[in-house]
Amino acid sequence: MGRNTLIQIRGLSKVFESDKARVEALTDLTLDVYQGELLCITGPTGCGKTTLLRILAGLESPNAGEVLLNGRAVSKPGADRGFVFQEFALFPWRSTRKNIEFGLEIKGTAPEKRQEVVDSYLKLVGLQGFEDAVPRQLSSGMKQRVAIARALTNDPEVLLMDEPFGSLDAQTRNIMQKELLRIWAQTKKTVMFVTHSVDEAVYLADRIVILTARPGTVKKVIEA
Repeated sequence: MGRNTLIQIRGLSKVFESDKARVEALTDLTLDVYQGELLCITGPTGCGKTTLLRILAGLESPNAGEVLLNGRAVSKPGADRGFVFQEFALFPWRSTRKNIEFGLEIKGTAPEKRQEVVDSYLKLVGLQGFEDAVPRQLSSGMKQRVAIARALTNDPEVLLMDEPFGSLDAQTRNIMQKELLRIWAQTKKTVMFVTHSVDEAVYLADRIVILTARPGTVKKVIEA
């Protein structure tokens, strides 16, 4: 695999301050993420894994440092980054198809093109036959497949996944891990995957980044 750098993270620090507390989440974190790799980020609870992902998504701003994606500074959310949350974050009143096509609607994609794109991702994530089901009719694993398909429909350069299988039972989690590897192999996307599970990181990753206890910074990078 080529080592073309897609994301450059340089000297990233983040502090959360309120009237009652000051929490230093990240400090001087520097990391390169390569094109097409599946990178797992792990470390102790509260070490800033989710904060790092939210900064990469443009949902949080760092106090110091910068993130570059293809040489461009990341400062706000964009279609070049897809985000998959742990708690699915689906619209409960929208069908599988309508959830998946949401980003395309926002972009103003023509209905016939939306249908074509959504059909391809329904097939990719194995949800053909469930197009009209609403989330309450789906299993937890199926909901996460919807969330992954929705994140992919905008054809992002990187897929950011925040403990996406953390709330699943062990059997479903194993199935979804295999599904993610299959989807990753087919799409060749760059994936940044946060997990508490060392076993999950070892199973999934090209490389594993271990963060220190809070404030989080890179402790070690392991080639898996």
